[in-house]
Amino acid sequence: MHRTIKSRIFFWLLLAFFVLYALSVIYPILWMMMNGFKNNQEFFANSWILPKQWKFSNFQVAWESGVGRYFFNSVFVTTVSVLLAVLISTLAAYAISRFQFKGRHVIFLIILSGLMMAPQASIVSLYQILKLLHLYNTYWGLIIPYAAFQIPFSVFLIRSYFLSIPRDVEEATFLDGGNSWKLLWSVIIPMSRPIIVSAALLATIVIWNEFMFAITFLENGNQWTIPVGILNLKGRLTAGFGMQLAALSMAALPMIIVFILFQRQFVRGLSAGSVKG
Repeated sequence: MHRTIKSRIFFWLLLAFFVLYALSVIYPILWMMMNGFKNNQEFFANSWILPKQWKFSNFQVAWESGVGRYFFNSVFVTTVSVLLAVLISTLAAYAISRFQFKGRHVIFLIILSGLMMAPQASIVSLYQILKLLHLYNTYWGLIIPYAAFQIPFSVFLIRSYFLSIPRDVEEATFLDGGNSWKLLWSVIIPMSRPIIVSAALLATIVIWNEFMFAITFLENGNQWTIPVGILNLKGRLTAGFGMQLAALSMAALPMIIVFILFQRQFVRGLSAGSVKG
């Protein structure tokens, strides 16, 4: 009886903690979106109440002022970078986890060593390399570094999941006349969809919000991504704080939608991938 009371108290305390934590995360987002519908007068009068008149034009003006162009630039750069990173990471994780060859553990450690390299420390050398390869001020000058910095952690995640797949599956595929490629594309990848989605989602969030590389490697305003574009937009929409918040809301909304759509696979992938490594 005493233990039951204790467990109930613990449950309600834990529930209260998570409810407060959820509110602390959700409310700033709602505050930002709510104030995106206000004019300056309403915003400065009281930013904590609902707008009396919902100004949907704030979103239209922000979009036409450049957010639309920056948005599609971010979609393109993020999509290509994530696909490239996940494809390379999946192939590397497959080779390291399923094939027995000399030096595979050394190769894995070399890949993981990329986690110790801070992007800030490499920005000067990357700038010189991109200049040398004539990739500076191009989309590929962002895509290649973005993908490269996401590969180490993605390999770590996907390899852990691949190791948890029984060898019996591999043997059954070979007995049916399959080869290594068929095993990868027809068996391993479909079974590993949760961890691949998890790796892609984590990479998407990082790349979508990345600012330092984007502002350093791109000079052409027509190629700016969302973070750099909104910084520039801030100077052009100084008089309209509602419009600035509308622009920020449109920048944040895609990541919120993506996470909501894939949250189940994200949790399944991380929990299953942590079982064996």
